[in-house]
Amino acid sequence: MANNCFHPSIEGGQHGAKSLADFLDYAKRSGATGAQPSNYMLQDGKGFKSAKEIRELFDRRGMTLDGVSCHCAFWVHTTAWTGSPTIRPFTPADVAKKSPAAIEKWAEDYLLELMDLCVELGVKILPMFWGVAFGWEMASGYPWGFWQSGDYDLIKEGQERFVKKTAKLRQRAKKLGIYLAHEIHPGTAAMCADDFNMLVDICDGDKVLTVNADPSHCWEGESWQTRFEKTASRIYGCHVKNFVIRPNVPLRKMEANWQGRAMQFVDIPSGDLNMVRYVELLIRSGYPQRYCKIMGLKTAPLIVEAESAYRDLDATSANGIKYVKDHLCFPLASGSFEEGMGA
Repeated sequence: MANNCFHPSIEGGQHGAKSLADFLDYAKRSGATGAQPSNYMLQDGKGFKSAKEIRELFDRRGMTLDGVSCHCAFWVHTTAWTGSPTIRPFTPADVAKKSPAAIEKWAEDYLLELMDLCVELGVKILPMFWGVAFGWEMASGYPWGFWQSGDYDLIKEGQERFVKKTAKLRQRAKKLGIYLAHEIHPGTAAMCADDFNMLVDICDGDKVLTVNADPSHCWEGESWQTRFEKTASRIYGCHVKNFVIRPNVPLRKMEANWQGRAMQFVDIPSGDLNMVRYVELLIRSGYPQRYCKIMGLKTAPLIVEAESAYRDLDATSANGIKYVKDHLCFPLASGSFEEGMGA
């Protein structure tokens, strides 16, 4: 592996208003050498662009294709059964009017087709997150309980539901050599490290169940150090993102406006997290070695996903790419600093 094992990259989910070509041009201007487009950027009408067309767009710019961000489609798939209206922004208008079962089937078919495309593109690590497989009651978290009683067990029911609903997607991923990298995240099927490890256990250690590390979702009781030490061997993808917690504002306040919320994503340099320590943990976990081996690249991406409630989105992301390039893509130590002492 090269002395510098990382390269600066950017996630495309927040930049969905751009076409794939425009997104790549923006990323390159901002200093990224790789990019992780969203699944929506790969669409062409009601289907997907060809692998040839997508690859040519990257090759013409000399950029690496660092995965495909498909969080929303996976979330729809594992949340549709609840009938929640929150899946509508991520489904076609005609599909959104259908029954929960039909929407789930649409999402499953969509994701199976997307996985086939990704293999054609040489992409074998998909950052995503599973939806509300355990139900909204469980997603609310403690201190609201009453999850088990004489005639029901929401935890056991959720486990059975997750195994059954994800079986076909996991089977296809395994067949294609794809790793589904869940972003441990509030309101998903795994909201902390213990939740994720439980999913692995109930799926008999399924190797396709991996982690997309993102420290910006560790803001309620579990530090990013704890979360990613517990799941270190399954970290196959990563995002670089930061946040702040506004003092004296309730974390669970019902607030639709980002500027009014207690936890706010911010530009990477000014947040509460030490991103250099985070990258050191990624190195310690073996992430760059795993990624490079699976994807056939010489360096692994540090994928910027910077957001801000105040700063322009393009400016926030460009600032994040520069920070990653200047401060996080550092040359690795070839040995201990103690080795040369006294020589």
